[in-house]
Amino acid sequence: MISRLLSVSLVSLAFALAPAKAAFAAYPDKPIRLIVPSAPGGAPDVLMRALADQLSRQMNVPIVIDNKPGGSYVIGTMEVVRAPADGYTLGYGNVVSLATNKSLLANVPYDAEKDLTLISNAVRVVNIVSVNNDVPVKSIPELIAYAKKNPDKLAFGSDGNGTTAHLGMELFKSMTGVRMLHVPYKAATAAITDLIGGGVQVLMSNTPAIAPMVQQGRVRALGITSVQRSPTFPDIPPIADTVPGYEVISWGGLVGPANLPKDIVTRLNQEIRTALDSQSVRERFKTLGADATPSTPEEFRELSRRETEKWAKVVKSSGAKVD
Repeated sequence: MISRLLSVSLVSLAFALAPAKAAFAAYPDKPIRLIVPSAPGGAPDVLMRALADQLSRQMNVPIVIDNKPGGSYVIGTMEVVRAPADGYTLGYGNVVSLATNKSLLANVPYDAEKDLTLISNAVRVVNIVSVNNDVPVKSIPELIAYAKKNPDKLAFGSDGNGTTAHLGMELFKSMTGVRMLHVPYKAATAAITDLIGGGVQVLMSNTPAIAPMVQQGRVRALGITSVQRSPTFPDIPPIADTVPGYEVISWGGLVGPANLPKDIVTRLNQEIRTALDSQSVRERFKTLGADATPSTPEEFRELSRRETEKWAKVVKSSGAKVD
């Protein structure tokens, strides 16, 4: 009797689990929304569009980029946090939303540890420090000397509070002793437009956003934020050549709401790895000076934790604040 009851129970359990397994097996069967918490034209937007195009081809569903800029990535990130945990709303999470916001903003309405599922890191990008063509400097040593002779007369732009463009320059100021004013923008494109026009004189920006302006001679590149020269921009010297120990790297990948089912996380992680290894994405990233950096969810989480600690120290030592 006990044996028969056990058999019936197991059969019932199997039927109960069947729809869930079928649902995971069918994923995805409709368009996926990928929220990029910054404006069109910036590095995150350009890079995620390249990745989304390849993922769409692999997964046979549209992956629609939805730009939600503002609030130091908070507005777009909160859309991901509030979304159903079904795999049809994903987001771009990066050094800002997953690391620097915690120490720089007074009130962050989400907890990156508890409110988000980290799926895979995807990209690593270095920054370039550029100046308006009318600024009489042609190198990082000349910029430091000029800024020291003219304290607070140079303004540096950024694509928002808490970005690596902002904190990277705060770190630069702290390590060199120069004084410059910070002008935050809502988008990299706006900051670059003002750099060209002279509204700001200095800008640190991700390579995908600023590289075309450098190549066209519309701004003057002085230094790159990686310790070694970039193969894509071999003529731009590292800032670390002048300021030993200086390094600023931007990174980002795909995230989802908390409690995203493990089956979906595993599927997405595999698809992201395949997409980042494709020739189309590799070539597009290389053109933009970006490196593909797939990871496990656990590695992505550990990166977020390490960077949170690192930038908290930078914020404290530099006195960086929201402007």
